[in-house]
Amino acid sequence: MLIGQYSSKLTDKNRIAVPKKIRDEVGDEMVIAKWYEGCLVLVSKEKWQNLINRLVGFGKIIISPVRDIDRFIMASAFEVSLDRQGRFVLPEELRKYANVLDEVVFIGLGDRVEIWAIEAWSKLEEISESKAAAAIEKIAKKPTI
Repeated sequence: MLIGQYSSKLTDKNRIAVPKKIRDEVGDEMVIAKWYEGCLVLVSKEKWQNLINRLVGFGKIIISPVRDIDRFIMASAFEVSLDRQGRFVLPEELRKYANVLDEVVFIGLGDRVEIWAIEAWSKLEEISESKAAAAIEKIAKKPTI
């Protein structure tokens, strides 16, 4: 299972080393794409289709919102392979989208990894804590059936 936070730095040749714990779970063949809130998503090639199916609902009619998801994520996706040192080249389009200048944070989220520019993650981490607390309270107040 992909869990935890790990940091890495962008090299002068736009390479990022994937933390060993993540490499062990995901393997050497991955897909990276734009994700929500200004981060990137990283999954194994094998699990890529499962992630897309979860987002758009496998077998559902391809209506406008589904097409928008397809275009946003699928059009930005790149297959990447790790070199012997566990690194891959971060495509320029994705580097610019996520505003990756130097350090990144890999966030394990069960079946996928989000990659955040350190500055963006630091801001979001503060917000996420209060949102999580509010969500727990909201859920706790819902009547059970």
